[in-house]
Formats: sequence, C-alpha cells, structure tokens
Amino acid sequence: MIVTIDGPSGVGKSTVTKALAARLGFDYLDTGAMYRAVALAMLRRQLPWDDLAAAAVLPALTIELPPGRVLLNGEDVSAAIRTPEVSQAASKVAVLPSVRRFLAEQQRRIAAGRNIVCEGRDQGTFVFPHAECKFFLQADARVRAARRAAELQARGQSVSVENVLADQDERDRRDALRELAPLRPAADAVVVDTTDLTTEQVVETLERVIRARQGRGE
Repeated sequence: MIVTIDGPSGVGKSTVTKALAARLGFDYLDTGAMYRAVALAMLRRQLPWDDLAAAAVLPALTIELPPGRVLLNGEDVSAAIRTPEVSQAASKVAVLPSVRRFLAEQQRRIAAGRNIVCEGRDQGTFVFPHAECKFFLQADARVRAARRAAELQARGQSVSVENVLADQDERDRRDALRELAPLRPAADAVVVDTTDLTTEQVVETLERVIRARQGRGE
C-alpha cells in the first residue's frame, strides 16, 4: 500500500509522515531529502540552475536513503543537505523537469513492492497517481512560517519569522507555477488543515482514513 502526503513547507509533512509510518508499520520515504541531495551536488559543481545543467549531472548521481540517513554517491550528506543554502537551492532544482522526472523514477523504484508513506509536493498527482490513499496538508501561511523558523532556530540557525515567510511565499509561487507537476491537491486527496491541530491529531485523522480503507480492502 502506498500512502502519499503532499503540501507546502511548514504544514508538518515530515513529522506527520514519520509518525504515521511508524504507527502503521510502513516504510518512510523523504522525497525532499532527494531534492536536497541533487541541489547539493549542483552547488558543489557550481552549476547554473537550468534544466540542461541538471540533466547533464543527474546520470552521475546515486541517492540512497538508508534509515535515518541520506547518501549521495556513497557519502553521508544527512547534515550537509539541511543548511539554509541547500534549502534555497532545493527549491530551485525542484522546478526543473529533468530533476522531477529523474527523482520520480527513483521514488517509484524505492516504493515498488513495499508498504510506504511518501511525503512531498507531487506524490499523489505525479509520482504515485494510483496510490491507495492520498492526503494534502495545508495551514495558515504565517503559522507555517513560525513553525519553520522554530525548527531552524532549534538547529542553531538565526532566522526571523518574517524572513522565513518571504522565502516561503517565493517557494509557494515557484511550486504553483512550475511546468511539471505543480503543487496542488490530487483530485481524490483528503485535504487536512493543520493550522490548529497537534501532530498527534493530524496523525490520528490520517490513520483513521487509512484503516477504514484497509478494512474495505481498497
């Protein structure tokens, strides 16, 4: 069974997806880490943010996601991909069609034959359009920015909610307008607003839907 959880930054996708996967006994696929790994590779090579440059470097990349880690060509880049610089770069590579197609194929390969919960921005619409259960999380923009700022501050990064909000608005714009697989709920996705919900409440809501569908054999 494949469960997809899509939505913009700050809605709690990562936390919810990890908790839900653990609750269900499913594997967890962090697709955002894969985009960050590509961004890191392009930054290191000082490549321009265009599709031709990305298409040229992608065949040389191997991305693996063992539990709790991200490996880029065998190197553990789990910490390196979480810097603000890579975060900004990831939003730029995410709009490139060659990158989205490349990573979509990688994600389908990883999920084949497994019970898995996937998080991202196009999992239910583009990567796994036939997934058995799809969710789209959303939340108030300022609440999302505050959550992200708190997360970054906890990692020792000095950021303000206003700066995070500005970056978030730009990322939302790019995601909505990109050529391939723009950010939007799948037609059959269950939309959940997380603005006033705790992580536990969101997980319970999603789990109820999944358990009901499992019970019906869908």
